[in-house]
Amino acid sequence: MSSFTEKLIVSPLPDGKHWVVRKPFTYYIGEENSDSFVIVPAGFITDFASVPRIFWRLVPRWGKYGTAAVLHDYLYWCQKYTRKRSDEIFLEAMLVLGTKKSTAKNMYRAVRWCGGKSWKLNKSVGMAGKFAILTGEYEEIERVEL
Repeated sequence: MSSFTEKLIVSPLPDGKHWVVRKPFTYYIGEENSDSFVIVPAGFITDFASVPRIFWRLVPRWGKYGTAAVLHDYLYWCQKYTRKRSDEIFLEAMLVLGTKKSTAKNMYRAVRWCGGKSWKLNKSVGMAGKFAILTGEYEEIERVEL
């Protein structure tokens, strides 16, 4: 079974919308200790699940799926895999974390239907292969090669 190597440790940023990963974590895809894995680095900036505010009562930005949402943000940022594969990894990771199957499938469907804009934006601004990292104060965010 797939696995995360560490618990997610984050700190909020002053804008009230974003968080910074304080300790790197690895996610093994498919099965524990597989050759296929993703390392989310310390300093990566996330907004957790990008759920429109109108749906927050049904699906809050944070839940059992929180670490999977950070992983998914990172996958969309670095674009190491295709968008479809990144979304499939998100679904797998949510289930590994114990997210209710119906919730995980609905969130997967949502990113399949609505995630294209975020994927294209990251690609169009040249962020594929780079990530936003907090290097000091909140204002000191730079794009760094992976």
